[in-house]
Amino acid sequence: MNTDATVDTDDLPAGVGRPAAVVCAPMRVERAALRGAGVSVLRSGMGPRRSARSAAGLAGAPVLVAGLGGGLDPAVRPGDVVVASEVRGPAGQRVPSPSAPLLAGALRRQGLNVHIGPILSSERVVDGAARRELSGSGALAVDTESVWLAPDGLPFAAVRSIVDTDASPLWSMGAAPRGIRALRALRRTVPAIQEWIAALGPREVLLASPRSFCAGVQRAIDVVDRAIDRYGAPVYVRRQIVHNAHVVRQLERRGAVFVTEADEVPPGRVLVFAAHGVTPAVRAEADARGLTVIDATCPLVSKVHSEVRRYSGRGDTVFLIGHADHEEVEGTVGEAPSNVIVVEDAAAAARVAVRDPARVAYAMQTTLAVDEAEEIADVLRRRFPALQGPRRDDICYATTNRQEAVRAIAGQADLVLVVGSANSSNSVRLVEVAQREGVRALLVDDAGQVDLRALVGVRSVGITAGASAPPHLVDELVHCLSGLGPVEVRETQAQPENIHFTLPREVG
Repeated sequence: MNTDATVDTDDLPAGVGRPAAVVCAPMRVERAALRGAGVSVLRSGMGPRRSARSAAGLAGAPVLVAGLGGGLDPAVRPGDVVVASEVRGPAGQRVPSPSAPLLAGALRRQGLNVHIGPILSSERVVDGAARRELSGSGALAVDTESVWLAPDGLPFAAVRSIVDTDASPLWSMGAAPRGIRALRALRRTVPAIQEWIAALGPREVLLASPRSFCAGVQRAIDVVDRAIDRYGAPVYVRRQIVHNAHVVRQLERRGAVFVTEADEVPPGRVLVFAAHGVTPAVRAEADARGLTVIDATCPLVSKVHSEVRRYSGRGDTVFLIGHADHEEVEGTVGEAPSNVIVVEDAAAAARVAVRDPARVAYAMQTTLAVDEAEEIADVLRRRFPALQGPRRDDICYATTNRQEAVRAIAGQADLVLVVGSANSSNSVRLVEVAQREGVRALLVDDAGQVDLRALVGVRSVGITAGASAPPHLVDELVHCLSGLGPVEVRETQAQPENIHFTLPREVG
């Protein structure tokens, strides 16, 4: 690991004209790996004393420490990169690095194998028994400088390219090739380091309200949680219970098993229908297999199913405004497949033909953009004067509220970030609504998906989340942004949501 004990004092930045951020590389070889690509690098010296001396000349500047390190966790291999979520010192010091997920995302886009977690700073190089003793600390890597270079209350990051581990000790055969591999990986971190520096700065965060979970999503998640508690794992779930990868992973850890169709479930087991609803044919398949079925379909989706049954039952052709490939639409069409026509946009509404224009009705997918859905419905109304519809539009209250909330912040933001998975219709619609307001908008699954380049020059960030995205993901995103500079958070006036759906009797 670190063997260079020389400090280039000429590299220490002066008190006047200090750069916005300083990249510190303890050793000459590390500095050489990082230089020559537009990054100004200070060789800060090896060990606590030299690091502290260098840090004294950096007061008032954000710092990113980059260099080689030793792996502590078995999952960390030579050539991997560790980004510090915090750095720890031998005297119990802890310095957080909130922007770690943003930096790690940038590094992964460079093709590097990246880990996020604590980095421990030791007063001396560790190997052998000393390393094994530290491996139980929860830290992923060890160095001898980072905690002493960390500034007080300013943006800070630490990146270590792993050169040695307990399985591949520092002083062993293969050390030289491992060192070369680690230095090559360190060199590849340069573009991400540049992005981190360019994204630094103060920001205002505008939080849309309401955001995140709606009553139907919360009910569906509660159904699976309670089913596992009552019946024990595994509990099978047809498709994703809600369209969010984080929710699915969390329930998988509890014992949920997600399947595509009911015929994948062993006979006699518990099967939960997801919030988007299913066709009558799926229900029949589950009954034929003797499954214990718990229906987590959102009550507002069930309402649309009921409308389609009612309209088709009296002989109407039903225009279902929605996206044909969405699970909710697939389930709704299944109620009367010969009598339902999916209409995806205004152009389709302008050319659709029916057997009897005097007997027509419409229903809507619940997660559409309100303005686009109404445009399609208007075309249908003009073409079919006898068109019947629900007393209240089918688009759910939560979708409507979240779209209104994102409009309220879009005009004040340089960028809108929508937290949600790519297969979440209501999340995608929020991006589209913001874009129609004239602001750049991006869909991100979590903070790690935010491209640092998108934040360059952005001083006002609007943040919302789709109805299937956990609220903690928004909190984590705001926390990450605070690692790039001071953040002032302002929340829009909330549209009260006090709707609560009762649970199915099987888990109630």
